[in-house]
Amino acid sequence: MTDKPTLFFDVGGVLLTNGWDTPCRKKAAERFGIDYQEFQTRHEMSKTALETGRITLATYLHRTVFHRQRSFTMDEFQEFMYDQSQPLQDSLDWVRDLASRDTCYLFTLNNESRELHEHRVRTFKLNHIFRGFLTSCYLGLVKPDEEIYSSALGIASCSRTRAYFIDDRPLNVEAAVASGFQAVQFTGVEPMRAFLKGHGIDC
Repeated sequence: MTDKPTLFFDVGGVLLTNGWDTPCRKKAAERFGIDYQEFQTRHEMSKTALETGRITLATYLHRTVFHRQRSFTMDEFQEFMYDQSQPLQDSLDWVRDLASRDTCYLFTLNNESRELHEHRVRTFKLNHIFRGFLTSCYLGLVKPDEEIYSSALGIASCSRTRAYFIDDRPLNVEAAVASGFQAVQFTGVEPMRAFLKGHGIDC
């Protein structure tokens, strides 16, 4: 184990916009003229398999959108999905600066489909910031399941006393605390910095 603190960041809602949340899906339904309620029902039935890597994005889109003939292509719909990802610039710049100091280890701990996750890593050069991506599509686990937090500690070789978790969703934070992490709900860069400084982390 290492004594250097390890920080685990959610991505959507902390560093980038949420990649495929309810507002994005509503926007897609409006943009492409599809029935939102049907789309949402099919999404809910497929999302866990997508986020845990059991199905591909193409399979997800076949199940949720392209189960019938459409006037648009899968490539067009997928491009729209990808375009929903935008930086939360203040927090992304702050984490990039933190990485340059090398005072702590940085990982992500997030729920995301493989294709969307890899697009976001490439587009926003997240691989220049983080030592590794503990993402649901690779682990086969999703937050807030307890096992994803214990797996993250093992993969990062980090003790619970030096593990810090940042997420915008209260339930994910509560689950991390129950798993022994120090954790904070993300509401902005300054409250996050204050939390970390309060735990002796120079940020």
